Amino acid sequence: MPGVCRYSCDALIRDLPPLIENGLTAVLLFGVPERKNVAAAWSSEGIVQQALPLIKARFPELECVTDVCLCSFTEDGHCHIGENDATCELLAQVAVSHAWAGADVVAPSDMMDGRVWYIRRALDGAGFGHLPILSYAAKYASAWYGPFRDAADCAPKSGDRKTYQMDPGNSDEALAEIAADLEEGAAGIIVKPALSYLDIIRRARDRFSCPVVAYNVSGEYAMLKRAVRDGLADASIIAESLLSIKRAGADRIISYFTPLALNSLLKKHDIS
Repeated sequence: MPGVCRYSCDALIRDLPPLIENGLTAVLLFGVPERKNVAAAWSSEGIVQQALPLIKARFPELECVTDVCLCSFTEDGHCHIGENDATCELLAQVAVSHAWAGADVVAPSDMMDGRVWYIRRALDGAGFGHLPILSYAAKYASAWYGPFRDAADCAPKSGDRKTYQMDPGNSDEALAEIAADLEEGAAGIIVKPALSYLDIIRRARDRFSCPVVAYNVSGEYAMLKRAVRDGLADASIIAESLLSIKRAGADRIISYFTPLALNSLLKKHDIS
């Protein structure tokens, strides 16, 4: 993933100012611990829990969204600890720890059944009834995640995630999952990946009134970057791909292309 790296807290604070000056309004934080340890996911000493107060102190207007999952903390690389409801309880602890540290939005990405309900209940009980949940409601068991899983050391050590992420051939399930998460208390939803699932973004936009966010994932980023690097496509292909996500109905786009887009790439297209 050329141009992308894992940030320590001090490096993050150092590199944010030029992005904010160019118009960055929000970040999504995904924590990668030094050592695999599930308890580190909700520890006050965790990387996300340390980064949040530093960011909010220096850049109080920057919206901080936190990814709530266990995959980078578990030894086997899976998003669960083996039992659905027990995992949901732990995810709720993670969400509350992020809230205490200063998160503006929590975004569960694990795809456990009922986790939005568990997190909403825990946040409300801890005094964070105002804190929105942005749920990865339509997250597919996709081959497009490869570069990120390598970079974050969160690929499953055995098996795969097809038992809890969605079948790429099933579009109706996405609408059912979105509806369930909204009923449980989600304020908005994420469709992941983006480019191979533009139809899901469109169907979600037509069906639901909540914010629809699209995740332009690592494999999509790496593919286009390599195509441009090797002279197989003009750099404008990047803007065209992001335009397609916006055109499909996404209110917001999570993308590794954000620094490039903020710099100048999309200004000509007047896209926020």
